[in-house]
Amino acid sequence: MTDTKAMSQPPKSDFLRVAQARGYLYQTTDWDGLDQVMAEKAPVPAYIGFDCTAPSLHVGSLVSIMTLRWLQTCGHKPIVLMGGGTSKIGDPSGKDEQRKLLSDAQIQENMAGIKSIFRQFLTFGDGPTDAVMVNNDDWLRDINYIAFLRDYGRHFSVNRMLSFDNVRLRLEREQPLTFLEFNYMVLQAYDFLELYRKQGCRLQMGGSDQWGNIVNGVELARRVDGTELFGMTTPLLTTASGAKMGKTAQGAIWLNEADCSHYDYYQYWRNTEDADVGRFLRLFTELDETRIQELEALPGAEINEAKKVLAYEATKLCRGADAAQSAAETARQVFEEKALGQDLPVIEAARDRLSDGVALFELLREAGMASSGGEARRLIKGGGARLNDAKVADQNQTVTLADVSEEGVVKVSAGKKRHALVKPV
Repeated sequence: MTDTKAMSQPPKSDFLRVAQARGYLYQTTDWDGLDQVMAEKAPVPAYIGFDCTAPSLHVGSLVSIMTLRWLQTCGHKPIVLMGGGTSKIGDPSGKDEQRKLLSDAQIQENMAGIKSIFRQFLTFGDGPTDAVMVNNDDWLRDINYIAFLRDYGRHFSVNRMLSFDNVRLRLEREQPLTFLEFNYMVLQAYDFLELYRKQGCRLQMGGSDQWGNIVNGVELARRVDGTELFGMTTPLLTTASGAKMGKTAQGAIWLNEADCSHYDYYQYWRNTEDADVGRFLRLFTELDETRIQELEALPGAEINEAKKVLAYEATKLCRGADAAQSAAETARQVFEEKALGQDLPVIEAARDRLSDGVALFELLREAGMASSGGEARRLIKGGGARLNDAKVADQNQTVTLADVSEEGVVKVSAGKKRHALVKPV
């Protein structure tokens, strides 16, 4: 097993060259062997698995999605594995407690929401490099337990499984690991074997927290079918300040429009820390290296122009060019013209309720700018709340129909960058 520091020579294959240059590469199980396979003319099928634990994926999954996109761009075949079966167990990686068990109906509902995301990033079809989507419940749901243990369980060493970080760290923290969860890595290893047999898949990719699961799949295929498969991991990302990617004070930044507006998605990237601009341009856009170097070298406050480019390009990839342009124009209106942008998030409030007066802190909470009324009050007390662009100091400030603008809405803000419109109904 190798990491990026142990690579014997620069990559010959386009895919690994791109992955290394843009920051997607962290570990490989066999650098030279994988590079040789990826450099051959025939497209190499490769997969990443996505469990259906929520109705959308969030920004934290984008590195994996972009890895599949570049794989296809470089002439290979992406396989998107929906974890309809493994979602019934839950991946223990990176968790201190067991994930909430989901019903079959919840898993199917979540899967429907997740599937739509990939249509924006990948080209699906029947061609040699067209992406395909499969569901591991198709082969996991009818497994005969005794037969499975006899055929595959004997190839797994419990001693070895206990040594992998996703298990070892859980136990070191004295957090219980159920037998149900312990089976997850066995089933994921079996997924790789099944995809090799059914799709000719040679490579499994995933975040670095999946290293143990990926290695198990590589070793199972070697022991059972005598074939050489490969694994590659991407780095787990945090921002320059140490925050987890895709998480904000207001919650996760979801990839689906239903869970995160175009404007909010754009603003997430627009608010990138200065130190992250170059790295994020490489990871989350398709701009070439020359252009990226120009943008990340902008001095002082000019780096904000690079952030606008990052926000536009990242939004275009996920939501489309029209959504990116609309979000960018809304941001321009809000910040440069102090106007109401058409893409600002909108919440509805009954006219009867507004006629009686609604506490501003309640509207801030309902608009997602605070997780609780107490947090919203503290925001007001700290001078961070605005009503129709005017700073509010009174924690008990109410909003009434008299505050409705000529455009028929009330604008509420948290700080200078987060805004929402309250629409009387």
